[in-house]
Amino acid sequence: MKMIVAIIQPDKLEEVHQALMGEEINRITVSRVTGHGQARDTELYRGQEIVPNLIAKVRIEIAVNDAFVEPTIRAILKGARHGGGEIGDGKIFVMPLEEVVRIRTGERGGDAI
Repeated sequence: MKMIVAIIQPDKLEEVHQALMGEEINRITVSRVTGHGQARDTELYRGQEIVPNLIAKVRIEIAVNDAFVEPTIRAILKGARHGGGEIGDGKIFVMPLEEVVRIRTGERGGDAI
């Protein structure tokens, strides 16, 4: 099992969601977050150096069985890219997932996903 976390541009959420549904991946968690991933230069404002504000992003979390890792990555890439790809399109993180427990039934592991 893996936990897939993607940070994407907010305007791409619907496209990513549709691409995931096309791969039969429909159990996702979405959060609105702020941040920046690339080193940003400081700007000079009234004689003081400041770091530009954080940028609004969307964080998607998806727990999948191993067979769904590549289809999930493909779907996110398909939906999240602007044109041929632009700085700030986002990142995908794939992490091992030790255990999943469905609270309602007590099922564990891949069956709980």
